[in-house]
Amino acid sequence: MQDEKIFITELLNPETQNEAFKKLVREYQRPLYMHIRTIVLNHDDTDDVLQNTFIKIFQHLKNFKGESKLYSWMYRIATNEAITFINTRARKSGISNEELQDKMIKNLEADIDYDGDEMQLKLQKAVAALPEKQQLVFKMKYFEEMKYEEMSEILETSVGGLKASYFHAVKKIEEFLNSN
Repeated sequence: MQDEKIFITELLNPETQNEAFKKLVREYQRPLYMHIRTIVLNHDDTDDVLQNTFIKIFQHLKNFKGESKLYSWMYRIATNEAITFINTRARKSGISNEELQDKMIKNLEADIDYDGDEMQLKLQKAVAALPEKQQLVFKMKYFEEMKYEEMSEILETSVGGLKASYFHAVKKIEEFLNSN
């Protein structure tokens, strides 16, 4: 994408905002979709969360201070929207987030848009058994191949803390896979 400061100016200028936002959606729709999908697992839910993410991005562009990259800021919004979606869905269903994760994994097996094999499904089950922060860190590092520095900006936490979370997540996943 072009120079970020110029692009942000275009996003904030009422005369160029619509075209700039269309460009932003074209550029980031796929990566944000993939990021959200690793969290909510279901295609239709991912589409809903992605739509809400772009609405929030558009509504809050004027508040973007440029202290992080635009990419990081948008991923933070997408992450928060996905987590809010999961928490809301669990609360409305009257179940815990962990129970919801189990239910989502079971639904993943029946999802026609899911193209993973049996091993991928086992991995998803292992990841679902992790605490929320470890899940998020593992998914971003393993599935999206994000660098710790990028995750640090998105999750607003230290690189050292992320490395520790990832290390613990990997150990727990290995234990889960070896015991099943």
